Amino acid sequence: MDRWLNKSRNTVGSSSSDANENKCVTPNNSASLKRANSPPNKQSDTGTSATTVSKRRKYDENYISFGFIHENSYPQCVVCSKVFPNSSKMPAKLRRHLETNHTNVKDKPVDYFIRLRDQLLKNKNFIAEVTKTENEKATEASYKVSYRIAQAGKAHTIAESLIKPCVTDIVSCMLDEKAVKKINTIPLSNDTVRRRINDISTHIKSELISRLKCNNFALQMDESTDVSGLAVLLVFVRYKYQTSLEEDLLLCQPLSTYTTGYEIFNMLNNFFEIEGLTWDNCIDICTDGAKAMVGKTAGVVSRIKEVTNNCSNSHCILHRQALAIKKMPIPLKNVLDEAVKIINFVKSRPLSTRLFTILCEDMGSMHKSLLYHTEVRWLSRGKTLVRLLELRNELYVFFTDHPFNLQLRISDKIWLFRLSHLADIFTKLNKVNLSILGKMTTVFTANDKIRALKKKIKFWAVCFSQHKIDSFPLLKEHLESIDGNIEDFDEIYGEIEQHLNEILSSLEKYFPESKDIEFIQRYNWVKNPFLINDKPEDLSITEYEEFIEMTTDSSLKTLFDKISLTDF
Repeated sequence: MDRWLNKSRNTVGSSSSDANENKCVTPNNSASLKRANSPPNKQSDTGTSATTVSKRRKYDENYISFGFIHENSYPQCVVCSKVFPNSSKMPAKLRRHLETNHTNVKDKPVDYFIRLRDQLLKNKNFIAEVTKTENEKATEASYKVSYRIAQAGKAHTIAESLIKPCVTDIVSCMLDEKAVKKINTIPLSNDTVRRRINDISTHIKSELISRLKCNNFALQMDESTDVSGLAVLLVFVRYKYQTSLEEDLLLCQPLSTYTTGYEIFNMLNNFFEIEGLTWDNCIDICTDGAKAMVGKTAGVVSRIKEVTNNCSNSHCILHRQALAIKKMPIPLKNVLDEAVKIINFVKSRPLSTRLFTILCEDMGSMHKSLLYHTEVRWLSRGKTLVRLLELRNELYVFFTDHPFNLQLRISDKIWLFRLSHLADIFTKLNKVNLSILGKMTTVFTANDKIRALKKKIKFWAVCFSQHKIDSFPLLKEHLESIDGNIEDFDEIYGEIEQHLNEILSSLEKYFPESKDIEFIQRYNWVKNPFLINDKPEDLSITEYEEFIEMTTDSSLKTLFDKISLTDF
């Protein structure tokens, strides 16, 4: 390259014809030549630096007559699309390239080269647009796959090691190799997936924070210890966004030291300060009944109320129901404990688990394993006991070859009678639990479900006092299978009736009927505003006037009948 540039300088200095051509290009060229030929001492007299500065030639619109255009400060031939260095931006060199390499078009008019220029620029723009579109689609596909991996909780390497090869095989079979090449352009490496998930997480967090800054919200928090002994604080937030109520996970962080109200509040308050959230927008806090949460002086709720004046608190309905159903008579509690021991005897030993699975397969059972019971997850009670009842025959055969001190319980009619009742009652309580879960569930729905449950339990207790068990299918099936007389279980009927009455009294303790009536009377205008004729106590004069306008609008009445209460 240097040899070629030196040659071009010698040509400029020796050839008078080239010099004349350079003079007619621009006035700056002649000035540049004069400065280049000036003696060194003259340059030093002017005080300029002795360092040589490279000069870049300027493009002239007349160069199109030689078939050249301006491409990023470099001349480019419109015929062969070849790009030359900036030093070649001289009429003589451009003409030489045209006459030497493109003799068939050297006599073409300027309009011909203009058409070639337009076509070349059009092709460049098309290639750039197509490349940009394909890259954007590949990036979008990479984000979507990473989002799916994060949702499923899978390893990041699964994208490159499994998902991408599978998609490539599918596309190669169903489409063609051109489509396979496009699939291969999707970036799905381990580090890429990790960055994509971090980007998605950051975007979701920033979007959630921006929503909470301009809306009121309610918090639901709980502190729990996982299987590794790590204390984790979970905080969910519920807020109004546009025309619907949204619920998202706000915070999930471990508590490194103590789990006191002071530590929990400091962690939550630091999060609010870092993200720029204000406690004034927090209107309610829902927690469990732990001392660290609801303590009068050092609890989290008390500390939050010290920094905000408009915040109320409530006890989680699910947690209250779980506390209410814990109490049971000692004989039934012993049956539950023994059932858990039987399950653990099989499940905690790998060899016993494998042998029991083979036995279930040989006997053609519907299920092949038992379910662990977890005290924290109260829904597991019903599922665990139902599975144990379904596999009681398999367990009876299994324990004939594997001695166990509780193996006689599987054939004990009275023990199975109590177990059937527990499976029935916990299954019914699980259904109530599940019915009050979900984003669309309101406090009105939850209260209605609890009131219905109390009435059902009262009805079941009356039925058991009369030895009627039609409401309990598993217990009825057990009695039919053993051909037992109802009189043989009179004592157990009394235990079950006592159990139901204890559950009812506990529900009355955690869900008093007086508070239910007060709640209905106070907020019935929210549940069905079109049936209210008197002014609610919580509304001011101005608000009540707007309320009257709303309730007299027939179109809103039609809309209220079509959509849910939360959407309305």
